[in-house]
Amino acid sequence: MRSQKPRTAGGALAGLLGALAMSVIAGVLVTAAVTPVVALSGTATKSAVGIFESLPDHLDPGKLAEPSTIYATGADTTVYEIATFYDQDRETVKWDQISQFVKDAAVAEEDPRFYTHGGVDVLATARAVLQNAAGQNLSGASTITMQYVRNVLIQEAIAIPDKEAQKEAYEDAMRQDVDRKLKEMKYAISIEKKYPKDEILLGYLNIALFGRQIYGIESAAKYYYGKSSADLSLAESASLVAIVNNPSELQIDVPENIPANTERRDKILGSMLNHGKITQAQYDEAVATEVTGDHITPRVAGCNVAEQNFGLGHFCDYVQRYIKADPNFGDTPTEREFNFSRGGYKIYTTIDLDMQAAGTAATQATVPSLMDGIDVGSASSSVEVGTGKVRSMVQNKPFNNAQDFLDSNPGYTTVNFNTDEELGGSSGFQVGSTFKPITLAEWIRTGHSVRDIVNVNSRKGVPYQSFAASCMPDGVYSYGSFDFSNDNEGIRGNQSVLTTIANSINGGIVSMQQKMDLCGTFETAQALGIHRASDQPMNPDTGLPNNPTLNGNPRDLSMVPSNVYAGVDEIAPITMAAAYGAFAGDGTVCTPVPIEQILDDDGNQVPFTKSECSQAIAPEVAAGVAFALQNAVTAGLADHARSAIGVPHLAKTGTTDDVVDNWTVGASTKVATATWVGNAGPVQMADGSWSRVSTMGFGNLMYADQTIWPAIMNAADARYGGDAFPEPSAAAIRQTMVSVPDVKGKSIEEATSMLEQLGFAVNDGGEVDSTEAEGLAARTDPAAGSSVGLGSGISLYRSNGKASKIPDGLVGQTGNNAKSALNSAGFDNVEFACGTGSDSKPKSNKVLSASPESGAEVNRGDTVTLALACGKKD
Repeated sequence: MRSQKPRTAGGALAGLLGALAMSVIAGVLVTAAVTPVVALSGTATKSAVGIFESLPDHLDPGKLAEPSTIYATGADTTVYEIATFYDQDRETVKWDQISQFVKDAAVAEEDPRFYTHGGVDVLATARAVLQNAAGQNLSGASTITMQYVRNVLIQEAIAIPDKEAQKEAYEDAMRQDVDRKLKEMKYAISIEKKYPKDEILLGYLNIALFGRQIYGIESAAKYYYGKSSADLSLAESASLVAIVNNPSELQIDVPENIPANTERRDKILGSMLNHGKITQAQYDEAVATEVTGDHITPRVAGCNVAEQNFGLGHFCDYVQRYIKADPNFGDTPTEREFNFSRGGYKIYTTIDLDMQAAGTAATQATVPSLMDGIDVGSASSSVEVGTGKVRSMVQNKPFNNAQDFLDSNPGYTTVNFNTDEELGGSSGFQVGSTFKPITLAEWIRTGHSVRDIVNVNSRKGVPYQSFAASCMPDGVYSYGSFDFSNDNEGIRGNQSVLTTIANSINGGIVSMQQKMDLCGTFETAQALGIHRASDQPMNPDTGLPNNPTLNGNPRDLSMVPSNVYAGVDEIAPITMAAAYGAFAGDGTVCTPVPIEQILDDDGNQVPFTKSECSQAIAPEVAAGVAFALQNAVTAGLADHARSAIGVPHLAKTGTTDDVVDNWTVGASTKVATATWVGNAGPVQMADGSWSRVSTMGFGNLMYADQTIWPAIMNAADARYGGDAFPEPSAAAIRQTMVSVPDVKGKSIEEATSMLEQLGFAVNDGGEVDSTEAEGLAARTDPAAGSSVGLGSGISLYRSNGKASKIPDGLVGQTGNNAKSALNSAGFDNVEFACGTGSDSKPKSNKVLSASPESGAEVNRGDTVTLALACGKKD
């Protein structure tokens, strides 16, 4: 028994006065509970009323904190719980979902006159006041209704997001003084007037703390006994009700608490027996039942469970972050997180478990979580075309956010390689040649065709000013020059854009961009939703990104020529999947969304940020890109992207320098998927430096995307099917034909300019024999007047000035006359041959033909042969 300090006469008097006040007030409150309007008289009574008259007269119990749960739905419509989050583990239940033993145990021990008083038990209050008068500790005398009030006040305090305000409200709710007890009484009376007794008892059982973060009888039953509260036995019910009295001392998951809980339980059972709620036999059986903690079933919160059970840890974390970034759930990140963990939301996600399983199996089979020499990584995201719903999210390193676990298990990570930095921690990866289709989209948008011809050769000294950029100073990208090369040097010269895309030839893309506006290409990329996964470095002097961008935003793409063919910006896989979804979906791009719907605990729809879809590119542009990317699957480097069941696919591959990043991005008309495999981060080299270039080599890892992507898409095809891509417009696939102009006799510079203005790629054909003055254009191949595909290569030949035309009218003249005509034209080497007969007499024989023939331009030093009509020799 606790020792008490000796009380002074003044202290004792104050205690007695407090007791008197409480007794009078309790009587008034009880009267008020019975008679709403009371005629009060007497000074003492009026003073007592004054103490509580200013207190609030109504308490709204409000909504209790409950766990929020994330669900996934299987192909057979089975709903699976993948993760739960809570500040308070509570599952609110209805009256008929609770064992009668629990209800009877609570009333028999805590408030035997519960069903007869009006919220305040005046007899118990008077007794408690007299017992506590000497100590000023107003414990006891709390009815179930008053305990419910106190719990509501505590919950109201805990529900305040601001920590300081929460602390102040909590301390106020926990005060042990007259004012607090009066407040409980008045609120209790208010509640009794508004709610039936059974509802008050139900509220009490749903709100009470049962130890740790366990609130409410249902969660308590599941935690301590692994069963629903409806199925609790008499002994179990009494043990749980016992815990409420002092959870930290009576919760049975602490072995040291078992004796105290047993004692309290048996006392409750005795009260139930005394009040006729159970029989002697039931009492004897329950008392004989041992109290144990053998059935503890924790409700583990967080995404680690989603990883263990479904391989969905990173997706779960993505959903959680998505909600915490959503202003529908609060004005600040702190408020959103607070509401998320208390809101009792049922979050139904968009994930397709079959696609997820297929992707996980393929990833685990091809990409390890750890590898010597590199921080090996793999990530695959799939979105539904036309909706943005995230259908799969797979990576090689499983999710775990327990630091102790991560310290000893380096193959796990909290970083989601699939998303932007704020939604998973990754800074993205260079996308390489998977950016080429964006340049292609701008090519088609500006009126070009996929069958146009471009120069695909590697080049050195390409002038930066050859790239028009209307949004930049001087209207060009910059000044100076750069070099680039092709990975595939086997395809050279002038090739179609289709060939360029199918074989991922850098030179062709450079040639295409030189015919367009650089700003237009990046405006198209922006319209497709393509952005960096993290901020690019900023220039401290200008406050702008180091590389030029469209809007000066650090998430904007770097507007540099190398980006249009080599994809140098770091972008998240889920962003690339969404962009390619537009190519497969009539040009409509949709922001990724992982949530189908959110319901509150009453089944009402909860608003959240849904996908936003927009027309990024015209349908005919999308169809043209799809045509070229489907050709990349059927006749190009993306042949591994063919469907196992014949569903049409479009796809593009990409590999960055030193095979650091390897990509396959593509789609059907139903689902778009982006798969990345590579080095996730820099590793320390032997010299102490850090680099993403592995000295160990990647081995077959550079081809792992060619296994993972098909596995996911084959599962998607099996589930969703797919249609033929829309037919491209005639303009997008026609070969534009242009007539070759006659440049003969022009200066080489003028001739070149004439040809290039018509879109031809001009090659130097060298010197040829020509009648034109030395150094002037002699001819072209194809020849003037020929109809040639736009962008085709034209060989321009330069005159050496050494040719003359073979004169006309040689045939029919005598040999000597014809020779004389040739000599006059500058041809000194003339020979005769018999075309018929064998007796050559040039003086009289007529010319049958000339070689070269009349009109031909021939070097004057060459021999001209005249065939004569010779007679027979005598």
